[in-house]
Amino acid sequence: MVSFIFFSCSTHLVKRDYRYEMRKFVRNISEWVKNGDPDFIVIPQNGEELITGNGEPSGSLESDYLGAIDGIGREELFFGFNNDDEATPAAETDRMIRFLDLAELNGVEVLVTDYCSTPANISNSNDSNMAKGYISFAAGDRELDFIPSYLPFNENTGDIASLSDAKNFLYILDPTVNYADKDTFLTAVGATNYDIIIMDLYYDESTKFTAADIDGLKTKANGKSRLVIAYMSIGEAEDYRYYWNPAWDSYPPSWIEDENPNWPHNYKVRYWVEDWQNIIYGNSGSYLQKIVDSHFNGVYLDVVDSYEYFEDKYYCF
Repeated sequence: MVSFIFFSCSTHLVKRDYRYEMRKFVRNISEWVKNGDPDFIVIPQNGEELITGNGEPSGSLESDYLGAIDGIGREELFFGFNNDDEATPAAETDRMIRFLDLAELNGVEVLVTDYCSTPANISNSNDSNMAKGYISFAAGDRELDFIPSYLPFNENTGDIASLSDAKNFLYILDPTVNYADKDTFLTAVGATNYDIIIMDLYYDESTKFTAADIDGLKTKANGKSRLVIAYMSIGEAEDYRYYWNPAWDSYPPSWIEDENPNWPHNYKVRYWVEDWQNIIYGNSGSYLQKIVDSHFNGVYLDVVDSYEYFEDKYYCF
């Protein structure tokens, strides 16, 4: 458990533009990776308010940010906002859709993960997303640890060369729960016809998927091509990742913040700090370079909405 000591400011408090800092972070990640591969896909999850300057659907578009991303992932659009397998309040759905439609109008694909498990709600989720032109996945477990037993929604018999070709996706982050080893998991995923696979770079804390592993997943069971996207959290540090220094358990760097009460072992970070950004991208030892080296088609950036955590506080710098 990480212990934190906080000091009050004796001089003054400084509040940053946390949304600007996150936009800048995502833009820089995109620029760096696309310099090496212009076709590499960048998808931030949640934080759709970043596409406008004032965080309102009527606000001016942040064209540089929109130009840096290929898609936006959104959780809980129709199901799961308050409780899993429960309809998201209509007001929340409507608010999110206003942003997501703006993204679609500007060439940014929308991928929706709803958390629902009963057949009626799964069907409702898929139909509602299809009606909006969004790509959807109905996740039966928020842990994202298994492949659904039913066939992919709107199964696609074509090759998938870009997000716009896709009609469905699989989102699975913790295969160790239901798949005995890496090869068992790879075989299970390979036997599916999902158009997009969103998965972790690692099978477990120490076993990384190789370029050969990922290349093998780029062909669906029906012989057609698909995209394989790597998950990477940029708004929180995870103490089970390769980059975590055991000394941080007692003496964390100043840019590590509170533990996420909903996700143990995940800690908010001051994502604008260079030391954290150097872990994520920009050099040969970075997390993103490891993803590129394993031949993923793109990256799925999580906890982009951590600016909300910081907007509620003032900090000394």
